[in-house]
Amino acid sequence: MLAQPKLKPRPFSSETATQLTQQGLHPLLARLFAARGITESKEAQFRWANMHSPAYLHQVEHAAELLADAIEEQQRILIVADYDCDGATACAVGLRALNEMGADVDFLVPDRFKTGYGLSPEVVELALQHPNGKPDLIVTVDNGIASVSGVEAANAAGIKVIVTDHHLPADQLPAAAAIVNPNQPECGFPSKNLAGVGVIFYQMLALRAALRKRGAFAADSQPRLERLADLVALGTVADVVPLDANNRILVAQGLHQIRSGAMSPGIAALFQVAGRDPQRAHSFDLGFAVGPRINAAGRLADMSLGIQCLCTDDQDEALALAHELDTINQERRSIEQNMHEQALQALKQQTDLNPTATVCVYEPDWHQGVVGLVAGRLKEKYWRPTIAFAQADDHELKGSARSIPDVHMRDTLDLISKRHPDLIQKFGGHAMAAGLSIHPAQFENFKSAFEEAVIAFTGRTEFDPIIETDHSLEIEYCTLETAQLLQKFVWGTGFAAPVFQDQFAVLNQRVLKDKHLKLMLEREGQTFEAIWFNQAEPVGAQVELAYRLDENHWNGRSRLQLIVEYGETL
Repeated sequence: MLAQPKLKPRPFSSETATQLTQQGLHPLLARLFAARGITESKEAQFRWANMHSPAYLHQVEHAAELLADAIEEQQRILIVADYDCDGATACAVGLRALNEMGADVDFLVPDRFKTGYGLSPEVVELALQHPNGKPDLIVTVDNGIASVSGVEAANAAGIKVIVTDHHLPADQLPAAAAIVNPNQPECGFPSKNLAGVGVIFYQMLALRAALRKRGAFAADSQPRLERLADLVALGTVADVVPLDANNRILVAQGLHQIRSGAMSPGIAALFQVAGRDPQRAHSFDLGFAVGPRINAAGRLADMSLGIQCLCTDDQDEALALAHELDTINQERRSIEQNMHEQALQALKQQTDLNPTATVCVYEPDWHQGVVGLVAGRLKEKYWRPTIAFAQADDHELKGSARSIPDVHMRDTLDLISKRHPDLIQKFGGHAMAAGLSIHPAQFENFKSAFEEAVIAFTGRTEFDPIIETDHSLEIEYCTLETAQLLQKFVWGTGFAAPVFQDQFAVLNQRVLKDKHLKLMLEREGQTFEAIWFNQAEPVGAQVELAYRLDENHWNGRSRLQLIVEYGETL
């Protein structure tokens, strides 16, 4: 049942690659970009001017007018955030921008374990008791599109609600004063892939324009919202949304700020505690070093810590909060590892007897805030749609689902709910990730229904991961300079980092820390250092590898290192 990757060279148009080269792109970049759908060199120019206009977002101008009215009348505005990194950065963007534009604003973030996700009636009750006083206006960030009952409760309490979200809507929309979501019906925004932080950033741009029209400030003294790009980049990468052309602009601008030292104190502190050099920052740092430390607060403790870290302008406070987040993240890693090992042991017993198309696991003592990470690791290992459950305080089982490209997870859960109306209490999410809750007594029934639904959708019981490669790397480009060139660009979900495919002779190999394979390789008379993480088994004398180029910076020196993604002995 373990995943056995297959290498598949990514197709590209040689004609487009030639055109891009003629437009001034490096020949290797031209080939890589052509394979990723870029046809004009300007698409690789990450200027603010190339970003889509906020005007394309349905109701964004109406929401801006409501916010402008609230600021002029000094109404109390309360941001209701989500408890992940996207939600935290979205909250920080909203707080920083609204404060700069003169708003009376505060925030509230739901407790994952008590009130659950989104603007629920329980969260509205908390808003009514907020230390800053009853809000006149609630602005949701990275949530709200499914908060039908929560918006109804706010309306009944005399509180207007503006929903800013990016999640897929259900059939019924909440009765909010305005809904800004690129995925809602009637919205013609060209990029449907904005993260929650991207949506609120666009909303703040529209608000600034509305206030400027009202004469709130002159064009040459308006709030510099582009300075929030580091937060926008962090939330966008951490939420693993597809990096389409518009999102690449947002991320590239944020990385530029970080590399130039113009980032917020909180992000600077998080880079420091993660041991990463902000001058060499790239998407990987945001997704795998900074983002997890923010997420850990929402998983194990209180996301207010993460939001405070991203909002403070005091460097000492930022560093203290970053160290606290780092400690929480270390605890998260330990919990996750124990849960992962338990899951592997249980699955080994099950799948040896009965291989399945899905993975569905549950242990009574698992931590509710970490099951999503365990589901993600199991999905990668077995390459199956995966759901991991934990028991919540209300005794329901809370599930976190992760999927593969062949299976749309939210549609799968929708099918289950239609076939078995009493099985799922509630659910929501995306194609690749979702959340749900079921009654404990229904776990085995749900497990069977999940298996049946995936098979019904796909007609398959086995799935193999595909590693798309960018063909062989010309030997003259297999250099440190090429690795440095590639690091200047934005890569990630939907715009995959280059992976090359070549055959090598193995000159030397050794296992580091009992789990990583260090290799000395030879190809066409040149030698290369390589590292294959989580590969303890030695390989033969001749191998075919899928690999990335990496800059290994150590003791003030940089040298080329190959990062092996997959390999086979020839």
